[in-house]
Amino acid sequence: MADALVQSAISHWAPRFVSNGVPLTDFEEVTRGLERWDDWCRAWSARAAIHEGLGREALADGFRFSAGEHLTRAAVCYHFSKFVFVADYAQMKAAHAKAVECRNLALPHLQPPGERVLIPYEGGTLAGNLRKPAGVARPPVVVMCMGLDSAKEEMDSNETVFLARGMATLAFDGPGQGEAEYDMPIRGDYEAPVQAVIDYIKSRDDLDPDRIGIMGVSLGGYYAARAAAFDKRIAACLSFSGPYSWVEIFDGRNELSREAFRVRSHSKTMDEAHEKAKTLTLAGAAMNISCPIYIVAGELDRLTPPANAERIAAEVAGPKVLQIVKGGNHVVNNRRYMYQTQAADWMARQLGVPNT
Repeated sequence: MADALVQSAISHWAPRFVSNGVPLTDFEEVTRGLERWDDWCRAWSARAAIHEGLGREALADGFRFSAGEHLTRAAVCYHFSKFVFVADYAQMKAAHAKAVECRNLALPHLQPPGERVLIPYEGGTLAGNLRKPAGVARPPVVVMCMGLDSAKEEMDSNETVFLARGMATLAFDGPGQGEAEYDMPIRGDYEAPVQAVIDYIKSRDDLDPDRIGIMGVSLGGYYAARAAAFDKRIAACLSFSGPYSWVEIFDGRNELSREAFRVRSHSKTMDEAHEKAKTLTLAGAAMNISCPIYIVAGELDRLTPPANAERIAAEVAGPKVLQIVKGGNHVVNNRRYMYQTQAADWMARQLGVPNT
């Protein structure tokens, strides 16, 4: 029998792995062979290395498109090696470095290609991946906010739905996320890093600074909504399974999520983490969301119950769509077809993209 932490990861996140690019057979084989949480990162890194090897072989043979696919798959598997594996920091950092390396290798060979960007932020930088749709001059941009345990290397399947509809995507690691998690703790006023991202977009002449949307998944759904409340340069917002008040659902989260928040908020104790959780709230902010917002929740979400989405929708000032997906789990990864393309079409319309 697998230990409780392995069972918890499988129970809460299995659909997410597959919907974000992990082959179903890989998921079944790796998790079937796991009994101890201590072996999680090592086992997933070993599977990721198979995809990395295929990618490097394809690259050496000049098959760049295939290389991009293999390396992106490797990056996703390396990401899931580390996503909530915070107990062994050295092992987690090593797997994370491989995820970033593989995605960076893949970026120029994707269709459409991607570009690694460094965004000036409070004396340092935030790393992001920018992709632009083929044949579109100065496209609108969808800023993509990560969650508690996601990072930009996980976003390929989320990016493609916007790119196919003529929108650019800019997935970035904010404070407490991905490449920024080691030096910058989680912060509740996420409008600050988003402001830096939008300033960066405005500095480029190949993107349309007047047509900027934002999306976020899980805790990123909170971040996206929070940014939309304060930065009026945002024309439309997608919030998927975002909490209204993080502290109100914190104690009900599984042990892996709580510990990931403690580590990524740079808290020494769980009591300190609980206090920091209070700073992540839309109280007094949701009412300031005046741009159109599309809010999605899963009816059966155990991590962020749908009451959070209902509360956000009740308070926003602007036009809204509230979709609670029957039978949906967290971020509705088990029923993604019920909202992902619909939300992308909605965003395209808000940003003035012709129907495709």
